[in-house]
Amino acid sequence: MDRKACNVLMIYPRFNSGSFWNYGKTCELVGAKYPAPPLGLITVAAMLPDNWEVRLIDRNTGELTPEDWAWADLIMTGGMLPQQADAQEIIRLAKKQNTPVAVGGPDVTSSPEIYEAADFRVLGEAEGILDKFVAAWTMGQRSGTFTAEKFKADVTKSPIPRFDLLNFKDYVQVNVQYSRGCPFTCEFCDIIELYGRVPRTKTNDQMLAELQRLHDLGYRGHVDFVDDNLIGNKRAVKGFLPELIAWQKDRNYPFEMSTEASLNLADDEALLAMMQQAGFFSVFVGIESPDPDVLVAARKKQNTRRDIAKSVHKIYEAGIFVVAGFIVGFDEESDQVADEISALIEEAAIPVAMTGLLYALPNTQLTRRLAKEGRLHADFATDDPDTEHGDQCTAGLNFETLRPRGQILRDFQTVVDRVYTPEAYFGRVRKVARMMNMKGANGAILSAGFLHDIRMFGRLVLAMTFTNSEYRAPFWKTLAYTAFTNFRAIKPVMMMLALYVHLGPFSRFVLKQIDTQIDEVESGKWNNPGLVAAE
Repeated sequence: MDRKACNVLMIYPRFNSGSFWNYGKTCELVGAKYPAPPLGLITVAAMLPDNWEVRLIDRNTGELTPEDWAWADLIMTGGMLPQQADAQEIIRLAKKQNTPVAVGGPDVTSSPEIYEAADFRVLGEAEGILDKFVAAWTMGQRSGTFTAEKFKADVTKSPIPRFDLLNFKDYVQVNVQYSRGCPFTCEFCDIIELYGRVPRTKTNDQMLAELQRLHDLGYRGHVDFVDDNLIGNKRAVKGFLPELIAWQKDRNYPFEMSTEASLNLADDEALLAMMQQAGFFSVFVGIESPDPDVLVAARKKQNTRRDIAKSVHKIYEAGIFVVAGFIVGFDEESDQVADEISALIEEAAIPVAMTGLLYALPNTQLTRRLAKEGRLHADFATDDPDTEHGDQCTAGLNFETLRPRGQILRDFQTVVDRVYTPEAYFGRVRKVARMMNMKGANGAILSAGFLHDIRMFGRLVLAMTFTNSEYRAPFWKTLAYTAFTNFRAIKPVMMMLALYVHLGPFSRFVLKQIDTQIDEVESGKWNNPGLVAAE
């Protein structure tokens, strides 16, 4: 088909400003504007016809101009739930400019009814439907909904993302994706609803080609594998890692890598050793709760078959530090939840412990159950542009809780208060420094990113010594401790300390927000938003 040229303006919506994940102060520290770029949009850009011109505006790092709007024939946007408010604003702006707008991504896929104002809705994975959208546009169609068959997209056909559209200096890291899907059935998770329970992986050559493109473009530094669970298909990833190790070694380890994985990673010493040799330095693990009853009810049984703290320590022994997620607000939790979670965070020595309130995401088992029980709030998914939601630190519990709402909020507040005092946080960092075995490639000091590391160290010293002088004593105590006990761990320690530049103030912000919510509940000023009718 002869496809007419089209000017496509891709606009990535802003994330909520008050988010655990925006790491604003840490970004400033390393000279960046935002943690990560829009991998989804630049992947879609690579799927468009060759004669379609593409511009990318990331609203987290830059601003739209009148010239951008005048140039565009088509707007493409979309993102996740915490971007919903700005995605709606982009649609309104496009309408004002009389420019057709197409929206895709996980949020519109989960809640298409919220995006009815968009001219086009592209639902599901782009590899399974984008060609039909392009054909319709080329034939002159200017509205419609296109839905991909669930879990059928062939990721081996996914092209190399348009990394050339990015300004690498704007970001702390660059993202890539090896696989989609997760084999587990956690009740609160939307990943299995969006991508299925059978992880689909790219080929080894395909993945290395993406990394090579980044390398050819001059990028060096942090690469995050944004897989839902990198080890969901262990056989595949064990076949990929040796080739990744060789690729990294041949180029003097240009990339330091992070990812997300389930806690059973700790059971496989061979896999951990390969990740260490490949240059993985950090992994996010969803722990959620130390209470076996909670884990069973939430269908996260895989975390009940182990000593959680010892499993975390096993990952440290591979020179990989753990960032973990915890949740307060489950039906089965007791009034001891604050003590239990904060004690586990200390025992396991997890500095970055993302503790949030349970949130019923659209189109999950949890949401369906709560709706059936008549407990789901009517505004659990909203198109109100003035409502910033989706960050579980300040906007969770979008349902009727079994324990008193005020008590749950107080328990959550207690955990955040305990684990993010400077003394507690820096103390856990020192424990991690002692436990990490940095004999592998991820312990290299003189890697390709050495100059970047030196600059970050200088900025961190200035920030911790002068800008944030209240952290001066524990900062220098931690650096000195690491230098004398495990010098090769100095780099991951610096990373954890840099994260506190954001997490310290953010935790105080969260405590104030939760104070307000508790006052509203206990004074009777909190307005129950109403419930979805029981099914």
